[in-house]
Formats: sequence, structure tokens, C-alpha cells
Amino acid sequence: GMGDVLTGIIAALLCQGMDAFLAAAVGVYIHGEAGDYLNSKMGRGLIASDVLAILPTIFALEDVND
Repeated sequence: GMGDVLTGIIAALLCQGMDAFLAAAVGVYIHGEAGDYLNSKMGRGLIASDVLAILPTIFALEDVND
């Protein structure tokens, strides 16, 4: 479920060489941003595949804001 998506985000960041603590912090942030974004667009009743599908958009939005 949602925890699997979060774990996948963190694992992907770790595989790219990010420090473990930072990968966990960034992973939680990205996961939360995805949930907030979807909540604003869809409202309640999200499932893990909704979050997984929107991650490329969230990463693109975060790159623009840096």
C-alpha cells in the first residue's frame, strides 16, 4: 500500500547515492507532497497507485521550485 510506495521512493533515493537519513526525510516529504497534491485534485479516497502515478509530476514540480 502507501508504505510500499514510500519505501520505494526512499530506496530509489538511496540507490542514487543519497545519505540514508536524507533519503528518508526527502522520501517522506515527496510522499506527503504527492498526497497533498492529489487531495487538492481528487479529494479523499486515495489509493497507493494514485500516489505512484503522480510521482513524476511531483518530482518535476519540486525541481522547478528549487
